[in-house]
Amino acid sequence: MLRFCVVLLLVLTAIPALAQQRPRDAVMAGAYRCSVIGAPRQWLDCYYGAAQPVRSALGLPPISQTQLQLSQSPPPSAMAPRIAMVRDAVMASALRCYATENERTWLDCYYGAAAPMRAELGLAPAAQVAVAAPPPVPAQVSAAGDHFGVKAMAPSRVNHVTAHMASYSFDRNHVFTVTLANGQTWHQVSGDTHHAHWTKPAEAYVVKITRGAFSSYNFQVEGSPEIYKVDRIG
Repeated sequence: MLRFCVVLLLVLTAIPALAQQRPRDAVMAGAYRCSVIGAPRQWLDCYYGAAQPVRSALGLPPISQTQLQLSQSPPPSAMAPRIAMVRDAVMASALRCYATENERTWLDCYYGAAAPMRAELGLAPAAQVAVAAPPPVPAQVSAAGDHFGVKAMAPSRVNHVTAHMASYSFDRNHVFTVTLANGQTWHQVSGDTHHAHWTKPAEAYVVKITRGAFSSYNFQVEGSPEIYKVDRIG
């Protein structure tokens, strides 16, 4: 474990010396600061909070205040050895995301690397972590598109959003909540009679969300005929 951390720290400290520091370097430095947190859910929130420099650079909405505070001042606590192994697997996979040049795709890869910890927490099915980022989806989300589905704001000119899933979960009624790689979170409308039966890792699914009738939104997974009604909640 100590040897692993030393190697990773050497890599991180070498990055600024090799080239001008990029927002992703600040993200990874922040993610490694989270290593003092022992509680797995807190660690995951800290890991997500560390992504703020790249999210800012891409013009994406900021992470939650809780995640930001955790990433800035991670509270030390003991971690079980098995959880530490899961954390190390996440960080090793996130480090391999450096093979990706595009910052948007890098961020997708960074979020996808968290799949083992999400599986440990029951937030998503267990998954093999990809060494590289998933195949990129054509860019469909602009700064204006970030407001797509937000009812409190003026209607966006964007007609649809396409992105990989970052995570998904089901409640006791099998109603789903999906977070996309672009940071948006969508919740299936209560009363929708269609039930999703996803079993693959979240990053394996590409989602397209379009406008429906009467200010509704249609949610469809690429390659599946089912259309679900959703509302944006984040």
